[in-house]
Amino acid sequence: MKINAGEIRVGMLLEHKNDLWQVLKTQHVKPGKGGAFAQVEMKSVNKNTKLNERFRSNETVEKASLEEIQFNFLYEDENNYFFINTKSFDQIEIKKNIIGDKGKLLTENLGVTISFYNDLPISVDLPNQVTCKIDTTDAALKGQTVSSSYKPAMLVNGLNIQVPPFIESGDEVIVDSRSLEYIKKI
Repeated sequence: MKINAGEIRVGMLLEHKNDLWQVLKTQHVKPGKGGAFAQVEMKSVNKNTKLNERFRSNETVEKASLEEIQFNFLYEDENNYFFINTKSFDQIEIKKNIIGDKGKLLTENLGVTISFYNDLPISVDLPNQVTCKIDTTDAALKGQTVSSSYKPAMLVNGLNIQVPPFIESGDEVIVDSRSLEYIKKI
């Protein structure tokens, strides 16, 4: 699908120079002399390289068409995560490096959305809020409210996050899966 350069937004996937690019930053510039343009920083999905590109406002770029399908998480091994399609019961495996640290938030039967480009999985979107259990956390220091009122904590899955002082080991908390930040205690 063709879009104007002015419509490029952060997070979009573009087909450019025979590769698939994810938009990291975009800035629309209107210089005093000459035409307006979009300065776009992109990262290659396949090669893991970055590219800064200028598109004039009247240019068109190809937006990648993705197919999003609902899956449930099954299990993991050393290299892959395994998912099952909730409608057709097809199983797929996705390499751990595609998902990254967010893979530690996966729990059995967690519903996720997997984006496919030309029948290849390229990203996994978790629910925005995920329930996790606190494994260990530091003791809260009295009178520490002058500085940060958060303390470090380790979740059962191995992720480190910052939590408020009243959170103790063994507590269940809700974590934002996009930013890996504490939201609230259950």
